[in-house]
Amino acid sequence: MTRQLSPQTTKLLSRLLPPADVDTQAFVDIRRQIHANPELGFEVNATSELVANLLRSWGYEVHTGIGRTGIVAQLRLGSGTRRLGIRADMDALPITEATGLPYASRNAGRMHACGHDGHTAILLAAAKALAKARDFDGTLNLIFQPDEENLCGARAMIEDGLFERFPCDAVYALHNAPGVPVGTMMAIEGPVTLSSDVADVTIKGVGGHGAMPHRARDPVAAAAAVVTALQTVVARNVAPDDTAVVSVGFIRGGATHNVIPQSVSLGLNVRAARPETRALVEQRIREIVSLTAQAHGVEAEIDYRQLVPPVVNTAVETELAAKVCSELVGEENVVRQAPKGFSGSEDFAWMLSELPGCYLLLGNGEGEFGGCMVHNPGYDFNDEVLPLGAACWVRLAQTYLVA
Repeated sequence: MTRQLSPQTTKLLSRLLPPADVDTQAFVDIRRQIHANPELGFEVNATSELVANLLRSWGYEVHTGIGRTGIVAQLRLGSGTRRLGIRADMDALPITEATGLPYASRNAGRMHACGHDGHTAILLAAAKALAKARDFDGTLNLIFQPDEENLCGARAMIEDGLFERFPCDAVYALHNAPGVPVGTMMAIEGPVTLSSDVADVTIKGVGGHGAMPHRARDPVAAAAAVVTALQTVVARNVAPDDTAVVSVGFIRGGATHNVIPQSVSLGLNVRAARPETRALVEQRIREIVSLTAQAHGVEAEIDYRQLVPPVVNTAVETELAAKVCSELVGEENVVRQAPKGFSGSEDFAWMLSELPGCYLLLGNGEGEFGGCMVHNPGYDFNDEVLPLGAACWVRLAQTYLVA
């Protein structure tokens, strides 16, 4: 089924985004073009080229190849010294699309199942409106990032000199939120997403005949005990009003019924809302793995890798974002508390580790058009919210970049 914009949404962009000739449908079409041609990781070459060409045509100074395929588009106006960064992500996921939409993915096994096509189109719409209106005073840095899904793109851009080459006083980003009504925005001070870490545990014993376990040192029994003990890490160490997750994603070991294997491998996924909790959880995992293995007479090795920290919004920048959102949708439609059960991760955290800023959530809608969760083959970004997201960035720039 083709989704048509409602008359209310068609008018929204002209009401909220000066000047009135910024065409909503043009950016919906751009979004759907990106959706139909999804690219993964750092290999977002066609998307980057499309974005860069549009920004150049609107008068931005465009810099490409930052963190391999990242883009920064800069616009300086007036004599103001303030510098604002706004980020959008561009990459897709290795998922086979099942929406049946006319603009569904043309690239087998690749899909924009997280809405990064929408995030990119939102920032492009805001970029054109701001370039036409030219009603701010300072430096605007628009950051288009690759490889968010693998939690690598933001760090790659930073390591490539992002903030040295394009200094910012604050940096902002947004993400769509399925299941949240259109017209609702979330500006949450403090933790918003969780850190993401992984651990590979190898438990080494002495293999032997399944009929003579007393002549072996069984790594399977030790692995089972480790898995059970890991369930206490959050339940008995993390405060009820804090958030952490420890999940065992795989157990691998052995090949046949009557052989006790030499070793067993476990794969852990670990998340936490606060840096202090993240450190505590890692400490307890290491202790439990080591001491449980020792108790079973086997050895354990743990390869623990911290992938990305939690997104933590800073107070002043979040308050400004909430003010801007309230102007657009009304204070009653701006959520200030983190939603229950939200435990995803986001590599925008690396940018917030460098600078103050805020990561906003934008309601993607409920039911058929917008309620499907991200990372699902039936997901699609809801074009109804594109004007509102763009208006948010326009108002933010106009508010932050003042003389």
